[in-house]
Amino acid sequence: MNTSVSAQTPQAILCDLGGVLVSIDFAKAFAAWAPFSELPQSELQATFQFDLQYQRHERGEIDRGEYFAHLRKTLRLHATDAEIAAGWNAILVGEIETTLRLLEKARQYVPIYLFSNSNPTHKAAWTAKFPRVMGICSEVFVSSDLGFRKPEREAFLAVARRIGLPPGAILFFDDTLENVQGARAVGMRAIHVRSSDDVALALNDF
Repeated sequence: MNTSVSAQTPQAILCDLGGVLVSIDFAKAFAAWAPFSELPQSELQATFQFDLQYQRHERGEIDRGEYFAHLRKTLRLHATDAEIAAGWNAILVGEIETTLRLLEKARQYVPIYLFSNSNPTHKAAWTAKFPRVMGICSEVFVSSDLGFRKPEREAFLAVARRIGLPPGAILFFDDTLENVQGARAVGMRAIHVRSSDDVALALNDF
């Protein structure tokens, strides 16, 4: 391996969950909630927003009960917390096989870490549903535990500190460009993932 390639070889890999390791489909939540809402499904989908309360929930600033009450009000849901949670977790579709195979190989050389903007309800669901994803990760970082969410600068710095490496030694994968830009701003080598091909290209050094 030549010097230029060696200098770029990461000492750790940090991955987003949704869109990188696991397929996400929010339409499944709206389909599950539609029978409980006064709104038609198309309006339900149009009304839902990744709003301030959504972000506060992902930082752990409000709990599940408060966020579900917010959803109940804004989406006009006549549903229990359990029924809302079932729709909420329906977005977790399945593992992205090609990417997982690539990371299982890379794990022979460097540790793999997971960093997700998420919440306790989703964390419990994907931890149980995707044991293969959990099996490749040395540690899991969740925004609701950290108190910061991507693309906030402190979120990336907190994760780097927990890993015990400078940001520049970490290779980060995320399907959201804003998060990729946030990681690059603190010095991480960050890849915008649009398909497994982007992961494969970045891992060619291995």
